[in-house]
This record gives sequence, structure tokens and C-alpha cells, in this order.
Amino acid sequence: MTARALLLANALVSLFFVAGGLLAYDRLAARPARIIGVVDLAEVYRAKEDAFTRQLTAARSEEERQAALQVARNFSKRLPEALESLPAECGCLVLLKASLAGPTPYTIDLTARLRQKVETP
Repeated sequence: MTARALLLANALVSLFFVAGGLLAYDRLAARPARIIGVVDLAEVYRAKEDAFTRQLTAARSEEERQAALQVARNFSKRLPEALESLPAECGCLVLLKASLAGPTPYTIDLTARLRQKVETP
């Protein structure tokens, strides 16, 4: 092989490895970092508040009132825990939906997952 052919082969192999490295970086590091999870916390809170109000208003005995209050206490304990666990689950930054000006292609809505985590004991 001539020196020119060796130089060309070396350049092609180098180009292949550099392109592969850039592609791997884009797929494994850059794109996942751009994903933003959003949570409509006000919606989850309002729904639970409405359910609590209906349960408390329908209560006819002291035991039913205490059960309604216990549901509210459990919700107040589970909500912060659920919010803290969401970023680890999705591997993304989690923000309140009200803090975003508009959706992006990299935005995922985690409100349903938050609601599920708060409802299950």
C-alpha cells in the first residue's frame, strides 16, 4: 500500500470512530438530559380536595369524619414522597406545568403517574 492509501484508510477509520462516538454521546447523554417532565400539581391537589370535601360533607358520624381526615393526612404524607420519586423514575428534570411557557417535543406529562402514586398506599 502506498502512503496515500494508508493516510486515506486512517482518515476513514478515524472518521468512523469519531462519528460513532458523537452518535453515542447524543443518544446516551445529550438527548436524555433534554427531557423535561411536567406535573400539574394544582389539578391533582384540587381533585383530592374535592373528594375530601365531598367525603367530609357526606359524613354522618364522627368515625366517618375521622376517616375523611385520615385520608387527607395520608395524602399530605404521600404527595411530597411521590414528587421526590418522579425524577428518579423518569430520569429527567421535573417541573410544575405552570412554570413552562409552552410544551416542547422533549416534554412528557407525569401528572397521571403522580396521581397514581398518591392514590396507592
